[in-house]
Amino acid sequence: MNKNIKNLKVTNEYLDLGEEFYSYSNISSLNNSKLLSYNKDILKLLNIDEQSLCKNSLNDIINGKHILKNSTPYSMVYAGHQFGYFVPQLGDGRAINLGTINNKYHLQLKGSGLTKYSRMGDGKAVLRSSIREYLCSEAMRGLGIPTTNALGIITSKDEVYREEIEMASIVLRVSPSWVRFGTFEYFSAKNDIKNLKKLANYTIKENYPHLLNEKDPYEKLFFEVVDKTAYMISLWMAYGFMHGVMNTDNMSIAGLTIDYGPYAFMDNFDINNICNHTDTQGRYSYINQPYVAKWNLEALANAFSKIANIDKLLEYNDTFLHIQDHLYIKKMEEKLGINYPKNKTSNQKIIKNLLSTLNSCYIDYTLFFNLLSQFKYDEILNLCIQKEPMIKWLDEYKTILQNQNITKETISQNMQKLNPKYVLKNYILQEAIQKAKKGDYTLVNDLLKIVKNPFKTYEGFDRYMQTTPIQYSNIKLSCSS
Repeated sequence: MNKNIKNLKVTNEYLDLGEEFYSYSNISSLNNSKLLSYNKDILKLLNIDEQSLCKNSLNDIINGKHILKNSTPYSMVYAGHQFGYFVPQLGDGRAINLGTINNKYHLQLKGSGLTKYSRMGDGKAVLRSSIREYLCSEAMRGLGIPTTNALGIITSKDEVYREEIEMASIVLRVSPSWVRFGTFEYFSAKNDIKNLKKLANYTIKENYPHLLNEKDPYEKLFFEVVDKTAYMISLWMAYGFMHGVMNTDNMSIAGLTIDYGPYAFMDNFDINNICNHTDTQGRYSYINQPYVAKWNLEALANAFSKIANIDKLLEYNDTFLHIQDHLYIKKMEEKLGINYPKNKTSNQKIIKNLLSTLNSCYIDYTLFFNLLSQFKYDEILNLCIQKEPMIKWLDEYKTILQNQNITKETISQNMQKLNPKYVLKNYILQEAIQKAKKGDYTLVNDLLKIVKNPFKTYEGFDRYMQTTPIQYSNIKLSCSS
């Protein structure tokens, strides 16, 4: 157990890859910084003793006032397809890596100042976006969705200009990998096969060590990235999550949800919902996410083509939608309590019918499953603008439910363990952000507690379980979010 966070020692294996992979960066500390919140569960993940945690020490680390032992702060270079267009050099424009703890988790500051890759940006993060990332990474973890994490967040009175003047903030992020699809694209575009292999070997050693002695390890690495991405996307879709900016530089080679910007959890169900107002063509809409993921994997396959058989990569990637849909159907069966069937075909049909029904009825996605878990059919109908499609679907559902091999009470109990009572809807986050701007961080910490286990009821927060107020439903956000 690491007793004192200031005594943490990190390693820097990524730096061993060579200077083509990164640039050294200086952390720009905030004035009069204050620790807004920290995540106890991530402390445990890092094997840090909370009882001896000095909050001032954590504040100093996040603010760059204290550099951890053996740390050499750096930012990573990568390329990426942004809205379908290739940009040959991007990189950590406002993120600085501190090193790796326990030979597993990479510590990274987001919002810590200019780097070589900031381009026209200032390298800063605002309180609004920092709170969103801090809370959503834990919300995804609470739902069982693969994600990067956040250990702590600080704020200050330093001003940053976005759409308006806002307060500067820094988040300490934690992840088993910060390598992106775009990292491979960067070296592939330069036809740098030597470093492409270095990167692949590093990724295998770090995240896929069981492939170390395999024949054709790069092909098998790609296959596993396809599988992990399919699993992640299936859960996004099942829980109504929209990333908003699925560029290849925002796709993790470890199959993690990464880079929380203008994301959203579905309010009233709209299968074509777009949560990013920059996405004028709907490229990253809710329903398009599986197809974009497959497109991004094809871009990754093209990057791998310099070191692996492209035909085998593309052939396997052609199975992506099938894999993703299979995993999605399985998860939806569990959410609907129909995973004890006598007839699988009817299950798939009713799940597909559910999406069109929800779309017609314009009903709150999370609340629908919450009520369904308790078989509160009348309450579901009361929420529907158009009731007939839902009446028809519920009749089909009840018929399938009768053919399950366990009791209805047990089905309900199992459903309630899988269907959250709370998700981090944007209007809820906005309330926390508004309070934090006034120096009141209680709601941020209350929400942190709630999202750790969103399947139970929390006293005083019943309204967050209800339908999103219509004026806030499915609003679009900017990339600065």
